Amino acid sequence: MKKAFALLAAFALPLVSFAAINNVADAGSFIINIINNVLVPVLFAIAFIVFLWGAFYTFIFGANSEEVREKGKNLMLWGLIGFFVMVSIWGLVNILTGTVSFGNTSGPTGGVPTSGVQVR
Repeated sequence: MKKAFALLAAFALPLVSFAAINNVADAGSFIINIINNVLVPVLFAIAFIVFLWGAFYTFIFGANSEEVREKGKNLMLWGLIGFFVMVSIWGLVNILTGTVSFGNTSGPTGGVPTSGVQVR
């Protein structure tokens, strides 16, 4: 009975957060915020941990064994590949969102700036 209640609570918890969503745009921004604030940092952390684990395998655990050193080098390579792919995709997405306007009106509007350095 306790497991069923815990399972029900686990499935009902996201519904509580969705109660604040009024329309599709809010739902979209909620999902994008989850991706940007949770998923991307977790993926970067995993790639970093894989790289560090490979470094430990290469330099500490594989001091006497060539096979263990090769496994560590492969882990380091996959960690670096993961970083490269994520940074590349992140850069492409930022270029795309910077060049294409998706109804965002918070960009530069011209006129005199109200704060910051003003050149006369």
